[in-house]
Amino acid sequence: MRIILDASALIAVLLGEKGAEAVEAALDAALVSTVNVAEVVSALARDGNPEEDLRTIVAGLKLAAIPPDEAASVDAGLLRRITDAAGLSLGDRFCLALARRLKAPVLTADRAWTRISEEAGVEVRMIR
Repeated sequence: MRIILDASALIAVLLGEKGAEAVEAALDAALVSTVNVAEVVSALARDGNPEEDLRTIVAGLKLAAIPPDEAASVDAGLLRRITDAAGLSLGDRFCLALARRLKAPVLTADRAWTRISEEAGVEVRMIR
């Protein structure tokens, strides 16, 4: 079964945070939106990691990164009404759009996702 990773799930693995083991157990079936890869790189760059290291980290993930197409972009935009109250970002909406398209659950560390999962039509699994 496929599983979609939110940026917070990837960051948990990369930084050895609580919940990393749940993500590691799913890596063989995991997919990620390229928008969420950008979120991960942004977070690590903000922490001062050098560009070369970040490129190596991303290459080492060995995940199928799915770029958004026009349909995914529209779906992510339409999710705004559902996700605004929970404070979810554009990257979060792209992750949800991918999960909806593939009918796959999402792994995340962000509890706010549980408030919108039913309305968004996506199964959300917490890593911690």
